[in-house]
Amino acid sequence: MIAAIEKVKDLFPEIAEMRRHREKNVGLWALFHKEMGDHIRSRRFQLILALVAVSCFASIYGALGSISGSGADGEFVFLSLFTVSGSSIPSFVSFIAMLGPFVGLALGFDGVNSERNGGTLNRLLSQPIYRDSVINGKFLAGAAVIFSMVFAMGGLAVAVGLIAIGIPPSLEEVGRILVFLFFTGVYICFWLGLSLLFSVLCRHAATSALAVIACWLFFTIFLNLLAGIIASALFPLEGVQGLFHIVDNYKCELYLNRLSPYYLYSEAVTTILNPGVRSIGLMTNAQLQGAVAGYLPFGQSLLLVWPHLTGMCAMTLAAFVLSYLKFMRQEIRSN
Repeated sequence: MIAAIEKVKDLFPEIAEMRRHREKNVGLWALFHKEMGDHIRSRRFQLILALVAVSCFASIYGALGSISGSGADGEFVFLSLFTVSGSSIPSFVSFIAMLGPFVGLALGFDGVNSERNGGTLNRLLSQPIYRDSVINGKFLAGAAVIFSMVFAMGGLAVAVGLIAIGIPPSLEEVGRILVFLFFTGVYICFWLGLSLLFSVLCRHAATSALAVIACWLFFTIFLNLLAGIIASALFPLEGVQGLFHIVDNYKCELYLNRLSPYYLYSEAVTTILNPGVRSIGLMTNAQLQGAVAGYLPFGQSLLLVWPHLTGMCAMTLAAFVLSYLKFMRQEIRSN
C-alpha cells in the first residue's frame, strides 16, 4: 500500500511540492505569531514604545503651541503638526528619526544569538520547521509590529491634532501623512534588519546591541562630519579656485550624506510633509527663472522622494539578505 502511494506521488510531483510548500507556510506562520506575541509582551519593547510615544506626543504639544502662537490659518496647517517644533521641543519628524532606530534595535539585536545561547534554537530546529522559516518569521514579525506601531501612533497624533485644531485634513494631507508613515516603517525596518544581521554574526546579545548602536552613531552624526571633510579635501573652497568648486563640493557632500538612512529619511519626509519644498538638490538662478511660486502637487512630491524610498528598501533588503545567508550557512547544532 505504501509503495503504491509513493508511486502515485512520483507520477504527480506537483502534489508533493504543494504539500511541502504548505508545511513550510504552517511553520513560518506559527513562528510569526509566536514572535509577535513575544515582542508585544516583552517589557523591553513596552518601555521603548512608551518612550517613543511620550516623545512624539510632546512634539505634537510643542507644535500645537507654535501653530496657535503664530495664528497660522493657511493651507496644509495639519501637516505642520509633524514638521513644526516647539520653543524647546524638536518636531515629530526629528523625534522619529532619532528614536525610531531604537525600536528596530530592541526587536532584533538578540533575535538569534539569545536563542542560540539558551539552547532553544536547537530544540526549535528539531521540530518539522524549515531553517529559513526561523529567520523569515523573526523579520516578518518585527516588521509587522513596527508598521502596526507606526500607523497606530500616526493615527493617535492625527486624532489629537484634529481635536486641538478643529480643522479636518484634506485628502492630499491624508495621502502625505500615509506616505510619511510608510517611509517611517521602512526606515525602522532597516534597523531591524541590521540588528538581526549583528544578532547572527555576534555570539552575545550585548555585542550585537553595541554594534548596532555604533552604526546608528556613525550614520547619524559622524557620516555628516566625514562627508564635509572628504568634500573639502576633494574640492577645496579656499582661494580663487574655490569659487569654481562650490557646486562640486556641495554635490559631493550631498551624495555622501545620502549613504546614510538617517539623512535619506529626513530628506524624504521633509519633502513629503512640506509641499513648499520644490527640489531636493542644488538649484541655480537660471533654473528658477520663470518658475511659478506655489505648492508642489502630491504626485510631484512623490516623484522627488521615489529614489529615497527605493534606496531605503534596497538597504533594508540587503541587511536582511546578508543575515539570511549567514544564518543559513551557520552550524547551529554545534553551538
